[in-house]
Amino acid sequence: MKIPMRTRALAGLAALLLGLSLVSVAFDVESMPTPALQKRYDALTHELRCMQCQNQSIADSPVGLAEDLRRDVREQLIAGKTDAEIREAMVARYGNVILFRPPFTPSTAWVWVFPFLLLLIGVFVAARIVRKRTALMASDDSVIEPEDVTR
Repeated sequence: MKIPMRTRALAGLAALLLGLSLVSVAFDVESMPTPALQKRYDALTHELRCMQCQNQSIADSPVGLAEDLRRDVREQLIAGKTDAEIREAMVARYGNVILFRPPFTPSTAWVWVFPFLLLLIGVFVAARIVRKRTALMASDDSVIEPEDVTR
């Protein structure tokens, strides 16, 4: 019995879509034993940065390292550690960069100060430009001819 080409194409497309849908749910399908632990787990995994992706939390990242970090957080929660202890363990292993909101310390001060410094520099530059242009306008004594206005 020969299977029509159209049927084979649809079966291949269905297999591809099934494979892609499995990838989208491939990470973090386990749940914690209690709702309270699940809530803590969700909060912790959203405040820890994936060290491979850099701009995703470990809860949102599909890479293997994030999976390992989620498993580590899960095991520490089940072992009875507090959120602070888990954060400290992650910082001890990866440094403050693993936290989306690092503490204000001498080594991380630039993260907190730099945006405000850039804003102040931008305001200063904008004020100087406006002041100079205003001074140019006040000292401009050129006359605009009527035929120049129509151009």
